[in-house]
Amino acid sequence: MKRKLSHVDESGRAQMVGVGDKPVTHRVCVARGEVRMAAETLACIAEGRIPKGDVLLTARLAGIQAAKRTDEWIPLCHPLPLDGVEVELTPDPSEARVLIEARVEAHARTGVEMEALVAVSAAGLTVYDMCKAIDRAISIGGIELVSKTGGKSGTWTHPGEPTPSPGPSGD
Repeated sequence: MKRKLSHVDESGRAQMVGVGDKPVTHRVCVARGEVRMAAETLACIAEGRIPKGDVLLTARLAGIQAAKRTDEWIPLCHPLPLDGVEVELTPDPSEARVLIEARVEAHARTGVEMEALVAVSAAGLTVYDMCKAIDRAISIGGIELVSKTGGKSGTWTHPGEPTPSPGPSGD
């Protein structure tokens, strides 16, 4: 299947897509990723022994802040008024990792996929930054879109994931 990229004009130059004629719809996107580390590093996070402070709280706040400023990170993104951003970080000792999930919601003319992905990325980078002094082998990965709702293309769910609920407003 060959699709035209909307961020490229007829000459192949990058462009910001015009969304002024699109209707405002309720949009929700969920993204996830993980930060892998040594088991001892994860134990230090869980026990509050990281010298820079509360890693999970700081990474959560970094993810929220980054989602709100995505248009400053990604050149062709539109600035969007977000209705809500949730970032959850869950330690997983069985795999020596922290799981990250971000949910971003807006009533807008364009989707919030990038906001959710940037939130996960910033949260992961913050975990790395706060723990790098004790574990430089930390890796950030698996960053992917889990689901999106709203807009012309409707609902999309990553293969193998349950279909997302429309949220409290039902639209």
